[in-house]
Amino acid sequence: MPISVRDNETKTLEIKMKKTFLFALAAILLALTACSNASTDITGEWKLVSYGDAANPTPAIPNVDTSIHFDSNGQMGGNVGCNSFGGNYEVSGDTIVFGAVMSTMMYCEETSAQEQAVLGIFSDSVKLPFQTTDSRLTITSADGSSVVNLVRK
Repeated sequence: MPISVRDNETKTLEIKMKKTFLFALAAILLALTACSNASTDITGEWKLVSYGDAANPTPAIPNVDTSIHFDSNGQMGGNVGCNSFGGNYEVSGDTIVFGAVMSTMMYCEETSAQEQAVLGIFSDSVKLPFQTTDSRLTITSADGSSVVNLVRK
């Protein structure tokens, strides 16, 4: 049975439509991947806003300069009250894993509870979920009961 011109045109159109669909799908997936990578970039300097109970976080102590820095090489460090701390971290998707966090050991009564609560969430080798929105970063404890809320400096 001979193939008519109309059948050839239909098959050519079907092939073009499939190619266009696949190209559009690839472009959409590429755009979604680019957006998701941008939202998980936590590198830079952050200031503590609040911490503790996820349902009712405690505001950071006013007039205490706090800073947490995440560099692009997987190192982090900072100060959330009195003592300096540092360690390494690794981000995978929307989770972060901290290595051992080292800290100086000065006792500062005014900031002790804040430091213990924040550094306590940075558990050694535990996957912690986090979210970034605009200039905010929220790191949640593994059980979901505690948070550390930060804002970009």
